[in-house]
Amino acid sequence: MPDTPDTQLTRRPASNGRFSSHDGLSLFYRHWPAQPPGGAEADQPVRTIVLLHRGHEHSGRIAHLVDELDLPQFQFFAWDARGHGLSEGVRGDSPGFATNVRDLQTFAEHLQAAHGVQARDMALVAQSVGAVLAATWVHDYAPDIRAQVLASPAFDIKLYVPFARPGLALLQKLRGKFFVNSYVRPRFLTHDPARVASYASDPLVTRPIAVNVLLDLYATAERIVADAQAIRVPTQLLISGNDFVVRPGPQKQFFARLGTTIKEQHVLPGFYHDTLGERDRHLAVAQARRFILQAWQAPAAPSLLHADQLGPTCAEAQQLAAPLPEGSLRQRYWQFTRAAMRWGSRYSQGIRLGFETGFDSGSTLDYVYRNQADSPSRLGRLMDRSYLDSIGWKGIRARKRHAEELLHLAMQRLHEAGEPVRITDIAAGHGRYILEAITGRPAGLPLPEHILLRDWSDINVRDGQALIEAKGLAGVARFAKGDAFDRQDLARLAPRPNLAVVSGLYELFGDNRMVGDSLAGLAEAVPPGGYLVYTGQPWHPQLELIARALTSHRAGQPWVMRRRTQAEMDELVARAGFVKLTERIDAWGIFTVSLAQRRA
Repeated sequence: MPDTPDTQLTRRPASNGRFSSHDGLSLFYRHWPAQPPGGAEADQPVRTIVLLHRGHEHSGRIAHLVDELDLPQFQFFAWDARGHGLSEGVRGDSPGFATNVRDLQTFAEHLQAAHGVQARDMALVAQSVGAVLAATWVHDYAPDIRAQVLASPAFDIKLYVPFARPGLALLQKLRGKFFVNSYVRPRFLTHDPARVASYASDPLVTRPIAVNVLLDLYATAERIVADAQAIRVPTQLLISGNDFVVRPGPQKQFFARLGTTIKEQHVLPGFYHDTLGERDRHLAVAQARRFILQAWQAPAAPSLLHADQLGPTCAEAQQLAAPLPEGSLRQRYWQFTRAAMRWGSRYSQGIRLGFETGFDSGSTLDYVYRNQADSPSRLGRLMDRSYLDSIGWKGIRARKRHAEELLHLAMQRLHEAGEPVRITDIAAGHGRYILEAITGRPAGLPLPEHILLRDWSDINVRDGQALIEAKGLAGVARFAKGDAFDRQDLARLAPRPNLAVVSGLYELFGDNRMVGDSLAGLAEAVPPGGYLVYTGQPWHPQLELIARALTSHRAGQPWVMRRRTQAEMDELVARAGFVKLTERIDAWGIFTVSLAQRRA
């Protein structure tokens, strides 16, 4: 596809570019530099607006906002999502909506590397599916951007056909991937005749969408609306008053739950779905322009360091820890669930291991990583497979893959800098994810100079040392007992690690003081320029099941978790002296893995 300049789209000169996304796909984008170049003051960072188009469309159809927002001191970027416009990919297709969100994270990293754009100098203007994409990125990756303007976010698309969503899910199971075409006629998107005509004749408009992407969009939107309290970026919501495409109810729920105090909601009477392309869009554009300018004057969001003592996730954990009313239906339901799992532990080795060592123990996690239904009886194996295929354990295995990926990235960077790699994992469980990351490292990447795996559990130390020997790494790796929350002990780690790992630990402890002490100890141990791989759990769809039916490693106590939003986890890491570089998150939004670097 040609990448010729589209000077006819805007009065402001533009250039075109491409970047390689995380899976190598080439994605197209447009860039409009600030006027004059360098912004109002050449020695100041250039303020940046990133435009995200609606579903089926491309960057050219949102480019008019560059002129209409009338912000010459800002530079603008707009991309074509994968499978759209001039970007590569099957039209309307993607492995899943989470892939598109990671594309946006990769785009932000590209803008920083190629154009010097820092998150703090960026605002988003996004519409429809693009608005869901923006909200999900802000929720899952917690970028410290200035503001987001969300126009008619497609949190709940009107399919009109009864039971359409479960029907599509069933067909996907029976047929595999297939595509559906947009049912929306251009005249129901906007009252602007020119926009109607251009949509109908635009050869780059992509009418089909893969059904897996559509279903993922629904699931992701439900999660983001339910957990909007995690979003602290100043947000303006523009709702079309006569929208034939999406329902307004979830949009209003999202706004009510937003965690930022700097938020606005505007309902635009008579507007169709193409809010920023409507005939009277100047009304919406004027609101967006004012909000963006004021966002640069807004104070920083309050600290989350005390979110363990006050706030939504604290209240949620307190509620999960509280006993249910005696004799209530919910109490009886969870009593039955616990009894059923106890009965299942007679046949399933996996469930029995959870009750014996804790469902959050290193032994259980090693079983989940191995992912083998190996109980003696057929019934036990069926129960093992159902247990291992639960969404939480699938997320754990995705976390393992992401941890290995970021370990390889950090090892590669240290190798390129001429540094020998010294790894310490302060709560390694059995250490399988570390050891398999080492044995499965990319070709040409040398073996680390030293690997120290630690854990508080004697069982984990014993079994972890056996795994080291089984993997043939006894020459460079060793297992030792240690307290991951002892700041002084961590500060004295020897040899000093230049790659520290904390995986699956902080999620089990809601106390930020404990986590802060642990991170502070690591910051004293890791030299400037060294790396930290850390995990988080900003969301989990089975929190009540875990709290009411499963036991932890702590003397069989209920496994009650307090979620940390990604913003809270990142703030704890930053406070200790690390700068976050990149992040990975699973398709369900449950577990994150991040890579940070120690500041000087």
